[in-house]
Amino acid sequence: MKKKEYEKCLYALMHEMVQLQQWVAKERQRVVIVFEGRDTAGKGGMIKMLTSHLNPRIVRVAALTKPSDTEQSQWYFQRYVAHLPSAGEIVLFDRSWYNRAGVERVMGFCTDKQYHNFLQDCPMFENMLIREGILLIKYWFSVSDEEQEKRFQARLSNPLKRWKFSDMDVYARSRWVEYSKAKDAMFEHTDTESSPWFVVDAENKRAARLNCLSHILSQVPYSHVHYPDITLPPINKKGYSRPPMHTQRHIPTPYG
Repeated sequence: MKKKEYEKCLYALMHEMVQLQQWVAKERQRVVIVFEGRDTAGKGGMIKMLTSHLNPRIVRVAALTKPSDTEQSQWYFQRYVAHLPSAGEIVLFDRSWYNRAGVERVMGFCTDKQYHNFLQDCPMFENMLIREGILLIKYWFSVSDEEQEKRFQARLSNPLKRWKFSDMDVYARSRWVEYSKAKDAMFEHTDTESSPWFVVDAENKRAARLNCLSHILSQVPYSHVHYPDITLPPINKKGYSRPPMHTQRHIPTPYG
């Protein structure tokens, strides 16, 4: 897809996404969107694009780091519950409670009992959210191992992306099959009628973003919010004299 065509489609979809956002705020709805998938599959880029023109007071991102000692002693879902939306909010989970079914399982960060308990408890947890009135949408970004390799190499050679590559990524490369098996088991237990997984073919980043954005719009029963007509009044500067510019501290302007 050429850049011009991509940007045209993106503008139209983002216009609708702004309408969806305003509807959520007006109707005091609660929406959770989960983004999962292999490393380099494009979750971060999708979230960055999705939030680029939205109100951060309505749409926020939950990207949790490694759990603290206190959090490790809590009910597993507890720290995720703290980030669920209030009325009029959309929360995008950049990875989520599914860490237990993926990286924790493969890397041995949880016990077999904790893992199997998660597979049994997760559908019940998500049904609780749905019964509470939260709209839950789950996406799995899928990318081939060949494309993943290309993107890893790009990260290593680009100083602006090098931070994305961690020691965990190096080890994970040797566990590709284990990650695949973990994903299959996760889908078997948590791809339910009430809370299904939606797979995003992420080989083409631009197409993946447009397709995912279009699908989000199809999953939320929003309607357009009317903006009232506004006529800007003239600025009244009477009675005000601006202080001299040289009395203020300006930053250097090496770029113009």
